[in-house]
Amino acid sequence: MATARKEPPTDPSRLETDALPKASPMKDALTNNVLPKDVPAKNAANPGSVRVEIFDQVYNLRGSDADYILQLAEYVDGKMRAVSEQTATVDSVRLAVLAALNIADEYHLLKRRLETPAPEVRQRTSKLASALDEILQDTRRTG
Repeated sequence: MATARKEPPTDPSRLETDALPKASPMKDALTNNVLPKDVPAKNAANPGSVRVEIFDQVYNLRGSDADYILQLAEYVDGKMRAVSEQTATVDSVRLAVLAALNIADEYHLLKRRLETPAPEVRQRTSKLASALDEILQDTRRTG
């Protein structure tokens, strides 16, 4: 489950990770050093950051809304855990890619739904456009 501690944001225009996450698969492979969950959130070198944990990896993120960052981290963590339960792989990079594909699929399905109005919306729009055309023609005749 994603966890976070908040500090005031300093850069409202971006959401970014530090150059190297505090714990990452690559860093773990090199050092075998995973940070404990109670690592202090305040970082003098990175004020305004939010410390989150996604799939047992700690990241310092910055953005304008710490609560929103936490929600995103929890969502990604949940997706990775769901993929982990459905597959036999333990490779966190592979799980991240599969979770990203699931999130991209959700995004494109929602985008397609928003771009293609429902039939009843199209029908009502057509009726309203016809009614407006009639009113405009009547106004031109009498006006």
